[in-house]
Amino acid sequence: MEKVRTRFAPSPTGRMHVGNLRTALYTYLIAKHEGGDFLLRIEDTDQERFVEGAVDIIYRTLAKTGLIHDEGPDKDGGVGPYVQSERMASGIYLKYAKQLVEKGEAYYCFCDKDRLDGLKKVVGGKEISTYDKQCLHLSKEEIEEKLADGIPYVIRQNNPDVGTTTFHDEIYGDITVDNAELDDMILIKSDGYPTYNFANVVDDHLMGITHVIRGNEYLSSSPKYNRLYDAFGWKIPVYVHCPLITDETHKKLSKRCGHSSYEDLTEQGFLTEAVVNFVALLGWSPEDNQEIMSLDELIQKFDYRHMGKAPSVFDYGKLKWMNGEYIKQIDPEKFFEYSLPYIREVISRDYDFRKISEMVKTRIEIYPDISSLIDFFEAVPEYDVTMYVHKKMKTTVDSALTVLKDVESLLHAQEDYSNDALYEMLKDYADKKGYKIGYVMWPLRTALSGKQVTPCGATEIMEIIGREETVNRIEAAIEKISSSL
Repeated sequence: MEKVRTRFAPSPTGRMHVGNLRTALYTYLIAKHEGGDFLLRIEDTDQERFVEGAVDIIYRTLAKTGLIHDEGPDKDGGVGPYVQSERMASGIYLKYAKQLVEKGEAYYCFCDKDRLDGLKKVVGGKEISTYDKQCLHLSKEEIEEKLADGIPYVIRQNNPDVGTTTFHDEIYGDITVDNAELDDMILIKSDGYPTYNFANVVDDHLMGITHVIRGNEYLSSSPKYNRLYDAFGWKIPVYVHCPLITDETHKKLSKRCGHSSYEDLTEQGFLTEAVVNFVALLGWSPEDNQEIMSLDELIQKFDYRHMGKAPSVFDYGKLKWMNGEYIKQIDPEKFFEYSLPYIREVISRDYDFRKISEMVKTRIEIYPDISSLIDFFEAVPEYDVTMYVHKKMKTTVDSALTVLKDVESLLHAQEDYSNDALYEMLKDYADKKGYKIGYVMWPLRTALSGKQVTPCGATEIMEIIGREETVNRIEAAIEKISSSL
């Protein structure tokens, strides 16, 4: 059997969009699942869109996500160069374009911008341009004369305008299009650079690519690609077109949404492993419907035949949940290392940061969540005394005041401020008064934190902030309640 060879061929235009990361991931998984090769090729023929530093972003993202290429610009497998602008030096694309001209499958076009603008039409509110094949009918002598005079030209594919063309995709099946819809796309631009559409066909063939994975926006271009393969007499690769990724309003995931790129997500506190896992499920799911999977598990389970056709929704809430699951699995020491900058961001006091880290580990979904969970350790925020009311605990503002006054002296006299000792002392107080323990702990926790939700209970808070700060906060709460009555 032919060895599977796939390629990820990004354009260096900025941060790696989630859609591009998914393409890279699926391309990698297909190759590795089949024991094949995963290639990296940089497609930089569109010089107007080139962004300085974007190639470094591509390398960095692939390295961090574990999508290690077998061949690429830095790993020559014998079919390089792996950067299209470098491949141009040999004149490879122009050579193959001229072969198509000789076969009648392509032709020189000398039309200037004004004439091409005149061919544009507005259809359904969109401006479209379809070339009318005028230059196809130039004689050989007219072409040679224009070339000799240095008149700028492009080379266009010569597509039929009658009949149909059928191609096969592994996800969408057989698709038939009217040839009248196949515009004569440009193969070589006036600056001598190949277009993306032409260069990727030539390069895929010369690099032995067996499977082409890309977004379904390229479905409409596939018949043109196939006509190029047929014109050269080359084998057509297996096509796998991935479904569209949308936001939660079912619109195409936009760069403006704030979480459309890999770097956006990591800057927001998402773990790389969670992002990779989540992206893998944007259009595919394993037979056993398992959701949490390592990269090795994805390699083992991935079968592109289980990809869907319907658009896949980027569910930000699900990503946060998944990230939280990954955080729970992190080694506590490593979590402490990761969480420390977020703790220090909001707490300047000399507290036991390791204990605070342990408290929040199972309660956050992304690292920035830490700040709002623990900021009360630095200072109690403003709060309304109605927070002391808890129907289930049967507490009121008045009962809270009574409890706080009772325990203030106990807390002041308490020597052992460990969590267990504090709990036993307060449990003893509650038992003597005939209170349920929650009746005591609710007003205490409210007074100490000023929040309805905290990552720990009252005694754990006291253990961290110590006796002096505990008593100060209780006294401030008593004064706050008293002045409100």
